[in-house]
Amino acid sequence: MTIALYPGSFDPITNGHVDIAKRASKIFDKLYVGIFAKPSKNLTFSIEERVSLAREALSSFNNIEVTSYSGLTVEYAESIGAQVLVRGLRMVGDFEWEFAQAIMNKKLAPWLEAVCFMASQEYQFLSASIIREVSSLGGDISCLVPPNVAKALQERFSTGK
Repeated sequence: MTIALYPGSFDPITNGHVDIAKRASKIFDKLYVGIFAKPSKNLTFSIEERVSLAREALSSFNNIEVTSYSGLTVEYAESIGAQVLVRGLRMVGDFEWEFAQAIMNKKLAPWLEAVCFMASQEYQFLSASIIREVSSLGGDISCLVPPNVAKALQERFSTGK
């Protein structure tokens, strides 16, 4: 059984993330979407909210489990028995970052393979940070995120939380 981990902050999960998870779930027996609890960036949603939003967005996939973790991603991968890290690539800048991460992860955990999925054309320039910014300014992001995420963003920014 091949277990894969798709790690990220998912703040919030977008249709691009869902697309990568869906495609990975067709290849791997079990896919963990691991939401990193404390990334070094300003977050819009708490870890509990990010996990809840992702679980709802991915609830139709039987072999996907959404979890949270802290610490090194490679240590979390080992704890769940993952042999593969799933990553998404959108643009050239992503490649440079992901390549550097893959080299470091290989140094820390030689048994762990990185598999990169190219973003589908409609999601190549989609990022959670752009989604947050557009939503905070009142823009319609409903076609770029799952419905539960669009609602959560609208509520978050309309109340100023």
